[in-house]
Amino acid sequence: MSETVSPSRRGRLLRFTAALTVLLAVAGYVAVRYVSGDSGPPRCTARAADASGGDVPSYEMSPEQAANAATISAVGTTRGMPERAVTIALATALQESALRNIDHGDRDSVGLFQQRPSKGWGTVEQILDPVYSAGKFYAGLAEVPGYSRLPLTEAAQRVQRSGFPQAYAKHEPDATLLSAALTGRAAATLTCTGASDGEPGDPAKVRTALARAFGPEVLPGTAGADPAAEGGEAGGQTGGQADGGGQADAKGPAEVAVPVGASDSARGWELAHWAVAHSADLRIAEVSVGNRVWSAAKSEEGWRKTEGQSGPEKSAANDVRMRIAQ
Repeated sequence: MSETVSPSRRGRLLRFTAALTVLLAVAGYVAVRYVSGDSGPPRCTARAADASGGDVPSYEMSPEQAANAATISAVGTTRGMPERAVTIALATALQESALRNIDHGDRDSVGLFQQRPSKGWGTVEQILDPVYSAGKFYAGLAEVPGYSRLPLTEAAQRVQRSGFPQAYAKHEPDATLLSAALTGRAAATLTCTGASDGEPGDPAKVRTALARAFGPEVLPGTAGADPAAEGGEAGGQTGGQADGGGQADAKGPAEVAVPVGASDSARGWELAHWAVAHSADLRIAEVSVGNRVWSAAKSEEGWRKTEGQSGPEKSAANDVRMRIAQ
């Protein structure tokens, strides 16, 4: 006599079979990615400069977020603002937009800092330019007496006039970590990983982005408009091929070189971290500074020591070289 399977038992068997199928599919997906060397979507990580060997604080973000954070930092230092100001700006953008340049928000708020055209921050087009919006934030912060001594949330609120002024405080640890890396104070602490899409880059776009974020003086022999113009327009094509312009080489990527004084290590790392943060959108294949190098091809290894060099004293200067994918 055959045994009749009850409906409840049949349901359990079906659920077990479905769960097993899902697990096998996930295992197969992971195995394929491991064999192919695919490490997943590109990600950027900033880590604290801590050599204690314990758990090191870090902040992980997308390449878009990293590029926006690097722009915010560069605009601040170019204006002569201290690291504390950069921390305040980054914490504000983390709260307002999660470091994403969004075209929507509460009422007519847009951009990294959710600035409102109706409140005199500028046009929508201007505010959606990260260089412009960061510049407007710093201009407001500079008018706050003693902002560097104020609690972060109070300093940010004096500029933003937010309905939730205490919300900025929770982002201070991450913003402090990011500002240390992006201002260059903490060397070799920002890296990005992920496969390149193989698209070529354009050295002229890299030079333009550098001039807009850091000012035209960042590259010798460059000419052009104010990189942080209130109108939010690009600073134009900056410079020619000589003195840091870089020139395409049939045997490899083009290169953009930025001269940095031998004694200004922080400046070198500021530029190097900016380049890595923008490596995805500007197609920067490799960045070198001092005796360290980061490359998209070996991005999982982070900042590596240059072969044949054992310390900073082996490097002639802190010049930053950016090799562009071709």
